[in-house]
Amino acid sequence: MTTSTPETGYRVETRTRTSRVAGLAAIVLLAGLFVLPAFASRGLIQDLFFIFTMLTLAQFWNLLAGYGGLVSVGQQAFVGIGAYAMFGAVILWGLDPLPAILLGGLAALALAVPFGFFAFRLQGAYFAIGTWVLAEVARLVVAQWRAVGGGTGTSLPRQATETIAFTETIAQLLDVRPAAARDILAYWLALVLAILAIGGIYWLLRSKRGLALAAVRDNPQAARSIGVDGQRVKWFVFLAAALGTGLTGALIYMQKARISPDAAFSLSDWTAYVIFIVVIGGIGTIEGPIIGVLVFFLLQTLLAQYGAWYLMILGLVSIGVMLAAPRGLWGSFSHRTGIQLFPIRRRLTGGRL
Repeated sequence: MTTSTPETGYRVETRTRTSRVAGLAAIVLLAGLFVLPAFASRGLIQDLFFIFTMLTLAQFWNLLAGYGGLVSVGQQAFVGIGAYAMFGAVILWGLDPLPAILLGGLAALALAVPFGFFAFRLQGAYFAIGTWVLAEVARLVVAQWRAVGGGTGTSLPRQATETIAFTETIAQLLDVRPAAARDILAYWLALVLAILAIGGIYWLLRSKRGLALAAVRDNPQAARSIGVDGQRVKWFVFLAAALGTGLTGALIYMQKARISPDAAFSLSDWTAYVIFIVVIGGIGTIEGPIIGVLVFFLLQTLLAQYGAWYLMILGLVSIGVMLAAPRGLWGSFSHRTGIQLFPIRRRLTGGRL
């Protein structure tokens, strides 16, 4: 973004030469990712689906904690309610799973209103614990919903999974089986959702609302003194993160086609791992979750077979990175080199005497 003042010749810029090059590289990379299903194996498509969905969850948690100062430990509630709303719409109303994903996002947005009403009365560690408790309450309530399996869970009807919109077209176009076509559809949706999450957050941070968000995070009292409504800004990011997280949860369980309360509201799967991704990559940066999700996927691939040792190694890696690079991998690299792929700081350049 560049703005100029004709009278002085000064320009306010956020883009850098590095960000321009990175933008061109990103366009090429995204084009390759969109056509990848025509050449890649089904296993690779499923791995990339996992990476994109975890990246989206990490970006929204980073928006809350890294930019908004709201350290939530209850984001699994929005994953779970989004997924269950999608299942309910398909099972009870006969809706196609694809548009039902949108209902999952709206259900998470609706749940965020009472969540925020209670959680915003707490501060710091109490806010984090409060969101976790509220998520557990949501899990217990959903477990009583017998129409979608109660505590044991249920699966999407076979007819619904076989007739998801666009899967037949994909199967014919790429000459693949219906199951592979569903994976490809989910992959494309996950890729689009990740792009929208990153692009939307980047746009937000470069806007006036982004400046207000940073001010509220760094010094709420000073922000209030210059007319920034901190409560309104926090509500905005909280609701936006809930909507995005709910959409992602619905998409994840559309691809899984099987759900249970313990899985959909899992603290470790949808919050602890997400926090690991953000902290390892670099909290408060858009690039951090991208690096963090790649590290997490690599560790999971290499160490998942070791059972409990896998979780212990993840913990040791977290401690090691926090001691050696408190800003995270990308945060420390960017601090030393000044390189930013998604710059948001405004710089004054140009000018004339």
